[in-house]
Amino acid sequence: MTTYKEIKGTSIELVSGNPSNPLIGQIWYDTSSNTLKGFANLTASWASGGNLNQARGELTGAGTQTAALAIGGNPRSNPSAEEYNGSSWTAGGNLGTARYRLGGLGTQTAALAFGGSVGPPTYTKTNATEEYNGSSWTAGGNLGTGRYSISGCGTQTAGLAFGGNNGQPAYTNTEEYNGSSWTAGGALNTARRAPVAIGIQTAGLAVGGFSPAVDLVEEYNGSSWTNVTSTPQSIGGFGCGSGIQTAGLVIGGLSSPKSCLLYDGTNWSATASTTSAKNFSGAGGASPSSASIAFGGASGSEALTEEFTGAGPATLTISDS
Repeated sequence: MTTYKEIKGTSIELVSGNPSNPLIGQIWYDTSSNTLKGFANLTASWASGGNLNQARGELTGAGTQTAALAIGGNPRSNPSAEEYNGSSWTAGGNLGTARYRLGGLGTQTAALAFGGSVGPPTYTKTNATEEYNGSSWTAGGNLGTGRYSISGCGTQTAGLAFGGNNGQPAYTNTEEYNGSSWTAGGALNTARRAPVAIGIQTAGLAVGGFSPAVDLVEEYNGSSWTNVTSTPQSIGGFGCGSGIQTAGLVIGGLSSPKSCLLYDGTNWSATASTTSAKNFSGAGGASPSSASIAFGGASGSEALTEEFTGAGPATLTISDS
């Protein structure tokens, strides 16, 4: 029987933690966790996470894969928020203004929720903005233009909101948040509702949306939008996303509810599809595109959470099962 040492020329190393510069194919024993580990090139994949406590669609999200925040949604005019710790969801503070089809951005402990609809029975826009501190919501500055199906990215003190509608047609309006108030930014070149939002206030990305359905993509530089490479397939609207302008991930959407696309700042490429349809879902927008999360939705799997691992080298724990 050929041994590991005969193949690799060395015995399995004992390490407390992980080696500083492991090689592809290297295996070691982690004495701190008493586990056998290895380093390998992985293909992109989605895995199931813990279900939301309250099934919901038409929500928004913030945070990262290990510290996410699900905000509002449907059942309509839902005030509740839930916090994710990487494995399970727990109740967070309730919004002051219950709403759905709202915008969200930031992190689990410094999030922003804005706009949306406060129906039923009909869609009724709101311009209300609220700030989350990890436990409770407080009122922030109102949007200049109230709307629903609005999208946003960035941070609580440097946020970006764009698109949306109040009936028809869709809006081109962009607004920037400074931590207390919104001011007008450069208008989108194409009006759209429910585009996917990725990035930060000075380097944002608007992908797809309805105007009606478009595959158009625009980049924001802090003052104006520029048309860039369109997506290879129409995603429609009501998808979600994560990452930055030069490394973004688009998840689902009404036109392609399980498809996911990666953006490198110039070109688009397909990556692993989600297990369940993702439309009207939320995402941890502050996550890197290589370690994202998507949750909820209006496709019959409204409580499901899925976690994304991008392709590339990674440390694995080797089990005996």
